[in-house]
Amino acid sequence: MGARILIVEDDTTFRGLLRTILAGEGHDPREATSAEEALSVLKRENFDLVISDLKMTGMSGLDLFRTIRTDATPPPFILITAFGTIEEAVTSVKEGVLDFLTKPLKDPDTLRAVVKKALEATRRERDYLALKETEAAGLPPEELIFAGTAMAEVRRLVGEVAPTQATVMIQGESGTGKELVARSIHLLSPRREHSFVAVNCAAIPENLLESELFGHERGAFTGAVQARRGKFELAHGGTLFLDEIGELPFLLQAKLLRVIQERSFERVGGSREIRTDVRIIVATNRNLAEEVQQRQFREDLFYRLNVFPLTLPPLRERTDILPALVDYFIRRFARLTGKQVTGIARETVTVLQGYPWPGNIRELQNIMERAVILGRDILRPADLPESLQRQLRQKLAPGSVLDEIERETILAALQSCGNNRRLAAEQLGISKRTLQYRLKSYGLIGD
Repeated sequence: MGARILIVEDDTTFRGLLRTILAGEGHDPREATSAEEALSVLKRENFDLVISDLKMTGMSGLDLFRTIRTDATPPPFILITAFGTIEEAVTSVKEGVLDFLTKPLKDPDTLRAVVKKALEATRRERDYLALKETEAAGLPPEELIFAGTAMAEVRRLVGEVAPTQATVMIQGESGTGKELVARSIHLLSPRREHSFVAVNCAAIPENLLESELFGHERGAFTGAVQARRGKFELAHGGTLFLDEIGELPFLLQAKLLRVIQERSFERVGGSREIRTDVRIIVATNRNLAEEVQQRQFREDLFYRLNVFPLTLPPLRERTDILPALVDYFIRRFARLTGKQVTGIARETVTVLQGYPWPGNIRELQNIMERAVILGRDILRPADLPESLQRQLRQKLAPGSVLDEIERETILAALQSCGNNRRLAAEQLGISKRTLQYRLKSYGLIGD
């Protein structure tokens, strides 16, 4: 996928040579015959790279660089210099110029190599910023996300749609791993070498969301002390993942629709057109078709986004993979916390499999982290949250398997603590009063 490159050169023949080489590499070269003309173009459009002659009539290439670098997000800059001014070019690198070329050009491969190096450096920076600003999902690896019979069809559909440019809408309850599925689509696509940028539309205040998506210019609003790139710019050439798209305010829905249609936008407070080439993947836990009927979501945007729908099953429909997920989280949190937890008791897995998991994989992750922190060696039912056990007790009749598991766990704790109820309660992670209540309910002590 090519880059937009501005060539600033007053020599018509040499400028044409550069344009021909870059276009042959699949890039989109634009031309300016002077630094002054380049400044005018840069005010209107966004570029991935600028290649400028050092010595020109009027403003020099170095002066052009010094002028555009005042922008908070200037494009990388390559200077072209004659052999007699190499020392000046080397000095310019110290000021921030990324690299320089000498003319006459030795061969086309020299230009190709310098441009490739510059674009890769920009990509690494963009990836770093995207990773830094994207909240870590903390969910298990893809092989577990797609494991089990309930995910077989999802796995097949991801394989079909990933190589295309189609917009994908991922539907499913919170915590089912929608972001990881989106990342999988990106990694299996032709855009895998570019950035995957995620935005949680529900986690950003409405008054900041427009700036988050499209960036802003210096002075655009109170607190905008410098220009800032938005997620659309960071994702250029790659994939933009909009999570909880149903939370997008109605006015921003209109702007998003325009960007999808025109593939360009302006930063908040700016007038420069910025071209964008991104694949959009969205996710929601809401029924957007119903919200369209209720006029809470734009119908035209819905049809633009719902090109290829995917629905993820909840964890309660994937109990076949629960033991594998539990094992993954135990190993992960034991390593992170330094706890010597090596496994989980069979009865604990039975308890986990009987729970409906309204929070899905993310809830399981949180519960397992707590259990590892509290547990010793092997995780037992008593290491699970009281709220989980209480919900299960409400669902199951007296004398059920769960009651028997709990009774045996309490007896084992008492035995290991020499029948000391205070120590047993601490080991079980419950209060002494709760232990007393349980002992009475199981007829282990009198009233």
